[in-house]
Amino acid sequence: MQAIFTSAKSTVAAAILAATALYPVVAQGQPSGANLPKMIKIVVPFAPGASTDIFARLLGQKLGVRIGGTVVVENRTGATGSIGAEYVSRAVADGSTLLLTATPFSANAAVQPKLPYDPINGFAPVAMVASGPQILVVSSDSPYKSTAQLLDAARANKGKLNYGSTGIGSSHHLNTARFNMMAGTEMTHVPYKGGGLAVTDLIGGRIQVMLFSYSTVMPHVKGGKLRALAVSSLTRSKFTPDLPTLSETVHGFTDESWWGTFVPAGTPQPVVNRLNSEIRAIVLSPEMRNAFEKEGVDSGSMTVGEFTSFVRSDIDKWRNVARKLNIVAE
Repeated sequence: MQAIFTSAKSTVAAAILAATALYPVVAQGQPSGANLPKMIKIVVPFAPGASTDIFARLLGQKLGVRIGGTVVVENRTGATGSIGAEYVSRAVADGSTLLLTATPFSANAAVQPKLPYDPINGFAPVAMVASGPQILVVSSDSPYKSTAQLLDAARANKGKLNYGSTGIGSSHHLNTARFNMMAGTEMTHVPYKGGGLAVTDLIGGRIQVMLFSYSTVMPHVKGGKLRALAVSSLTRSKFTPDLPTLSETVHGFTDESWWGTFVPAGTPQPVVNRLNSEIRAIVLSPEMRNAFEKEGVDSGSMTVGEFTSFVRSDIDKWRNVARKLNIVAE
């Protein structure tokens, strides 16, 4: 079923999605290359209102204009993105069906041994859409004013500090567990059914720390309910320039969330290349950059080969983490 956006997590989300539920468009100047279908479906494996959905609708609007066709966005939710991914993996391989997914794609490949699709051979990666750091946060009432203070307390109180995630085997679980491991701490994992529930318990003091996306936690930081300690990017983020990086305290720890597009395996390479060219042009446009900045992420710009290598490396990374820590999704 094609979903119409019903709730937004930010003002920009509401404005964007109200204007872009469906995209009948007219042709503009088309670049040379393989012809694309005049009807394209972008499958989002997450609920309306999330960052992935917002990005897909903006991308769909602009892609339709560029190819002189119609692009619709369809939400196929469930199983942390696996239901939508399976649907696309079985679709006709002609460029008419795209998957716009995110970091959970790699996490699922790492912790779910019996996925209904092959995460590597079942898709042709097309293009990176955006990427951005995670933010390490504690409650505003927390005694910890820095990452070093938090980790010192965790080492002195093994197992007594709790961190939240969106579920066992989720990307948030894997990322924070990796941080826990590299920091030499033994913080206890507390899984939740959603980021909002975890934030509520963090504010209330029932858990002590989270490593989550900018869009989830920064409104609460700005509202005075959470305290941001650090970012997970390699260098300081332009969105939070005063925050140090986690690698300044835990050497070698860096990670960023990502969003990207895929088509079914077997899609002709000229079609994949054309889609990559169109999407890269779109995500680097001022309008898309402005929307990304409101979500605390940057535009992505990778060739097909670069994005393919990135995805495979990301899956390998999380498989290694899951194996070392014996993490398997329930």
